[in-house]
Amino acid sequence: MKFNDLDMKSWKESDINTDSLWVINERDKSGKHKNVYHGNFIPQIPNQLLKRYTKEDEIVLEPFMGSGTTLFECEKLRRKYIGFDINPQMLEYVNSSMRDEKYADNFYINDCNSLDSLQVDENIKKANEKFNSSQVQFVLMHPPYMDIVKFTENENDLSQIDNIDEFVNKFKIICENSLKHLEKNRYFAIVIGDVYKNSEVIPLGFYCMDMIKRNFKVKLKGTIIKNIEGNRGKLGVGGIWRYRALNSDYYIFKHEYIFVFKKEF
Repeated sequence: MKFNDLDMKSWKESDINTDSLWVINERDKSGKHKNVYHGNFIPQIPNQLLKRYTKEDEIVLEPFMGSGTTLFECEKLRRKYIGFDINPQMLEYVNSSMRDEKYADNFYINDCNSLDSLQVDENIKKANEKFNSSQVQFVLMHPPYMDIVKFTENENDLSQIDNIDEFVNKFKIICENSLKHLEKNRYFAIVIGDVYKNSEVIPLGFYCMDMIKRNFKVKLKGTIIKNIEGNRGKLGVGGIWRYRALNSDYYIFKHEYIFVFKKEF
């Protein structure tokens, strides 16, 4: 592939996971990674995706920055980074974690409502001026899973939405605002899980995947199921979650989906 730095002469030694099931024992806690934010995803996900679909010095866009997991991986892997969030506490936290001036010219983060196309365009213009670039080479999106965890009181926060149709429609807007800045024939990924509401599973991940396939000219390149054994409160076969499941009719959520797409527009 021409969109990564993999040395195919040493392909047997590569640590890239090409399976559609990723079983991860525990989250990477090295470097700047700290599990300080409910809902932050494990560093191994951006690490794998960035090494597979980008080269050094290419630009990664993230409309939901959160606590900076992808940014920290970009710094480690020598990628440039653009990140937006509407949570001022997280912006303050991430900025305080990025005080090494050696990387200062390689990232741009700001308070930005990813639902607002003008805000997104203005911020990406500023980032492109900083990087002397015109487009990004990878987009990674890890949105809230509806209102399971409410991250802020901001009305533009997707975690305020408890209706599946409204959530998918607003997520579509964020995809439109973000993907127009992605180079044609490059890749983007959605990391998302399902939710359990009103005594049934709502397949939020598949609703979002279907929305993208219906509204954008893309190819679905991978549907990856990620399971992390270290989920809080769900460890072991004898835990309270197992008791509750056996006492009812549901199964314990331990998975997330990683949908990988190739942009063709």
